[in-house]
Amino acid sequence: MGPGLENDMATYNPSRQVEIDIIDQEYRHDGQQPWPVRVYQPQGDGPFPALLDVHGGAWNRGDLTSDEVMNRALAASGIVVAAVDFRLAPQHPYPAQVQDVNYAIRWLKAHATEFNADPLTVGGMGSSSGGHTLMLSAMRPKDSRYASLELAGAPEIDATVAYTVCCWPVLDPYARYLYAQESNNERLAASSEAYFLDQDTMKEGNPQQILERGEKVRLPTTLIVQGTRDDNVPLSIPQRFETAFRTAGGDIQVEYFMDMVHGFGNMPGPESDRAIGMIKAFISRCLALTGAPA
Repeated sequence: MGPGLENDMATYNPSRQVEIDIIDQEYRHDGQQPWPVRVYQPQGDGPFPALLDVHGGAWNRGDLTSDEVMNRALAASGIVVAAVDFRLAPQHPYPAQVQDVNYAIRWLKAHATEFNADPLTVGGMGSSSGGHTLMLSAMRPKDSRYASLELAGAPEIDATVAYTVCCWPVLDPYARYLYAQESNNERLAASSEAYFLDQDTMKEGNPQQILERGEKVRLPTTLIVQGTRDDNVPLSIPQRFETAFRTAGGDIQVEYFMDMVHGFGNMPGPESDRAIGMIKAFISRCLALTGAPA
């Protein structure tokens, strides 16, 4: 921790508006391959709370700019947002992305003070397949497979998060695979096969089935944002997940947006603004639960 940070907790006012700086750097190297992070840093006095953004793209596509609309808006309210690139299928099947996100969470905690952020407040936001990846890491933060990438100089840091925000998330990849087949969406079905390789793995790395199997996992306070006209994620997925998460004892909030399509939160407009406002209010509530003033 940086000087004095252990005694100086982050504050957050969701109605605040500040200017932000954009910082591009690398968060890890994989052989000769550098992996970038884009940090949206609020200007002004801190420390600020921090958030890791995990982009979507059916585990095969997308990059750290995919959630830029939401990331900029959240940062402008006084949150340090770190958006990362990570390994993609088909070159890198499961659990490569979960390993990278697990590492990125630990990296953000270790480097939070460099961005005027409080490492105790680190949460996560994931969109579409990124919501799946984030939730798996959050549920199993100390899983030896997921935590296999060593963070130099900070072996004591783990990948637990203060909360998760899941936007139009694929929280049951096996059910979504069956849905893609039934709806003749060959692109979605092929993307699932490229990442998971087989149906047994779709069931193993599956937040919904983890809950149904009764596995002992962490249940981070969670917000799900879902459009009702999403032809990528059927509404049965968030509905069933909410029930299973509550049954397991988790604190979950699900917000449905009428007639909104997949990815609507990154499409500027009134409903995107409303969704971002709900995310800010949710983060403020979560920080209050951890003792951070809001």
